Amino acid sequence: MFIGGRQPQVSMATAKTGSFYLTETITLPAASAGGTRVQGVIDLGAYVNVATGQAVAIDQVDFVWQGGDTFFTLANSMVTADASLSMQLTDLNPGSAFVRADNQSLIASGAMNIDFTNNVVSRSIDLYPDNFGPAALSEAFMVVNDSLYLVGGTDSTAVTGAAALACTVRIRARVVKLSSKDWMAIAIQSTASDN
Repeated sequence: MFIGGRQPQVSMATAKTGSFYLTETITLPAASAGGTRVQGVIDLGAYVNVATGQAVAIDQVDFVWQGGDTFFTLANSMVTADASLSMQLTDLNPGSAFVRADNQSLIASGAMNIDFTNNVVSRSIDLYPDNFGPAALSEAFMVVNDSLYLVGGTDSTAVTGAAALACTVRIRARVVKLSSKDWMAIAIQSTASDN
């Protein structure tokens, strides 16, 4: 039974490959001040082709935070007080800023909240690739741009001076062929998001 929201529809995309993974890691330097943002870029030029209607379908996005040369995950060794480590993946370049949740270029986002005193961590992924794509292609987020952008940073509290923090994004994707109509619709939507 469908209740509210977007009516699911069959995709016009034809898979050209099975699933594969793309990764990118950004590094927040030790002692970075609260509000610091860092950006990384994933090149999709080998996968996206305008002439043939080839695009990238993103099925899943996972974010992982680790610290120092030993890749530790102890929360109160990452920051100096209560904090949030936030991250976003987009298909348009936001620089080192975050975009608002209604931006059509936003693929996935989330945060890791750290209760420093109690060494308690809670994670939330507040936007998944499958719930913000074009309606007719909503089983995945379709990308027709030639790059993805990972932005991550600390909110309100500094990174500990002892070690840098790394945020890695793991993206499960497929190369797909879109009809000319669908490719153009996604390109127009993507361009409209470029504010």
